[in-house]
Amino acid sequence: MSNLIEVENLSKTFGHPARWFNPTAHQVRAVKNISLQLAAGETLAVVGESGSGKSTLARMLVGLETPSAGTIRLMGKTLAAHRSAGSFGRLIQYVFQDPLASLNPRKTIAATLAVPLKLLCGYSAAQRKKRMLELMEAVQMPADALSGYPHEFSGGQAQRLALARALAAEARILVLDEPVSALDVSVQAQVLLLLEQLKQQFDLAYLFISHDLAVVESIADRVAVMYQGELVECADSATLFGYPEHRYTQSLLASAPRL
Repeated sequence: MSNLIEVENLSKTFGHPARWFNPTAHQVRAVKNISLQLAAGETLAVVGESGSGKSTLARMLVGLETPSAGTIRLMGKTLAAHRSAGSFGRLIQYVFQDPLASLNPRKTIAATLAVPLKLLCGYSAAQRKKRMLELMEAVQMPADALSGYPHEFSGGQAQRLALARALAAEARILVLDEPVSALDVSVQAQVLLLLEQLKQQFDLAYLFISHDLAVVESIADRVAVMYQGELVECADSATLFGYPEHRYTQSLLASAPRL
């Protein structure tokens, strides 16, 4: 499989150095020299405790944060090259943890979906309408949901609509930042099953950010473990959960509640 994402020595430092005494007193190194790859059709999960740098890594991959050092390549090109060519939004999309907060409360679902369909895909009005209906069917939502506003939907329904918005750009990669953590357990199972179906239907690759190891074990092909901004272990799911090598990975797995 070819790599859709290639990250080399990626780092992110927040804050400005103090001008006296300790020159790094006001700096926080959130991500430290991360290198990883995401192959086509793969689900790569990134796990770790809160504050380990998972979301900062994800935000750099989609251009919401600027790296302090290192390189990010999407299908062999840098983010700047994709932006200049106008192909960035059609290659990678972000799905946020809180779907209700990530959808514009003043716009109907149809108006929200129309933006990527028009600006990124160049669809006509008739093409946009047809594509919206296809997306509603894909995420298992009724067609009349297009006329609704975000507050009219439950958390699970809103997350399905957030997935539809990401798919509207015809992206190859979805960065899923805790996509089911705000949902009830029964709804989580439905959304996870939907993610697997969408992956096959649209030939997607997922970067799955999560702290829920049970969810990760059920969905991930490979797992990358982050600790204090560093990548401490990366292996296929069966190997990592069965034979963890790093001491932090062993502690993380041991802390997960089991029946």
